[in-house]
Amino acid sequence: MRLIRGLYNIPSDFSGCVATIGNFDGVHLGHQAILQQLKKQGEEHQLPTVVMMFEPQPREFFSPDQAPARLANMSEKLQDLASFGIDYILCLPFNQKLRSMSADQFIQTILLDGLQIRHLIIGDDFRFGCDRTGDYQLLQQAGNKAGFSVEDTKTFELEGERVSSTRVREYLTANDLAAANTLLGRPYRMSGRIGYGRQLGRTIGIPTANVILQRNKLPMTGVYAVKAIEITVDACHESQALDQSGNVKEWQGVANIGVKPTVAGTPEPSLEVHIFDFPSSAEEGELYGKRLTIEFCQKIREEKKFKGLDELKAAIANDMQVAREFFSPS
Repeated sequence: MRLIRGLYNIPSDFSGCVATIGNFDGVHLGHQAILQQLKKQGEEHQLPTVVMMFEPQPREFFSPDQAPARLANMSEKLQDLASFGIDYILCLPFNQKLRSMSADQFIQTILLDGLQIRHLIIGDDFRFGCDRTGDYQLLQQAGNKAGFSVEDTKTFELEGERVSSTRVREYLTANDLAAANTLLGRPYRMSGRIGYGRQLGRTIGIPTANVILQRNKLPMTGVYAVKAIEITVDACHESQALDQSGNVKEWQGVANIGVKPTVAGTPEPSLEVHIFDFPSSAEEGELYGKRLTIEFCQKIREEKKFKGLDELKAAIANDMQVAREFFSPS
C-alpha cells in the first residue's frame, strides 16, 4: 500500500482506479465491508484500489473544540487499512480551498482530473462539496456523462443497530470494551513510539514505557490490563510501501491512559505502560524510539489523583495484581 499526500503527488503514469471516500476512523466492521467491496471491484475492473481521506477530518476543521476524539491516529489508521490489501491511500488537506470547492468542481478536479476515476463506492449518507450539496444522485449523473460508475453501500448493522465510529466511541466511554470490540471485529488498541516521560515510575521501582499518542483527545481513560506488542518492520515513508511484515514480541502488563498537565498547564494525552516480566537481560532503555501497540483487555479502575507516593504505589501494586489475575485466572 502506498500513501499519496495531495493530488500533485499522484504518479504520472496513473491511469484509472476504483475508489472510496471516508474518514475510516477505527476501521470497524462497516468500514471493513466497504474495503472488501472495494477490493472486489478492483479485481473485476482490473484497476488499483484507492481510499481517499482528509486531514484534518472535516469536523475537526469546522469545529475543532467540538470534534470527537479519534479512535485512531493517522499512523494507526494506515496500519489498519494496509491489512486489507488496498493499493493507495490518497490523503488530501482539508483546508479553506477544499472546503470552498463546489460539488461539480470536486468531481472534475479530484475524481476525474486527479484520480481518473472509473468506479466509485460511497456510503449511503455521503455528502461532498461546499455546503454538502453533492450526493449520490449528483455523482450518478456525472458518472453517466463522464463514463464512471457509482455504487453506494448500505448501512452495516449488527443486531439491528448501525455500526459506526460514534457507537464504538460511546462504548469505550461507557467502559464496555467487549461491545466496542464486537463492532471493531478485533480488540481496541493504540500505538505509538516510546519516548521519555517524567520517569516517575523508576523512582518507585515500577518503570513504565511512555507511549507517544499523537492525538489531542482520548476516547477513553483509566487503568487497564493490556498486551504490549512490538512489531519490528522497515521504516515506511510517504508515497512508499507500507510493510506489515516483521518480527512480533508480545508482553502482558498494566497501563494508565489519561491526561497529565504539561509545563504550560494544558492537558496532554498520556499512555504509560508497565510491562510484566520484561526480560532481565534487556537494557532498561531498549524500548526508547521503538513502536508499541497497546491492546486494551480489561478495565481495572478509573484514573485517580493520589495524595502521595505511598498511596500511588499501593494503588499500582493492586492494579498489577488485578491484571495478573486477569491474565492467569485460577
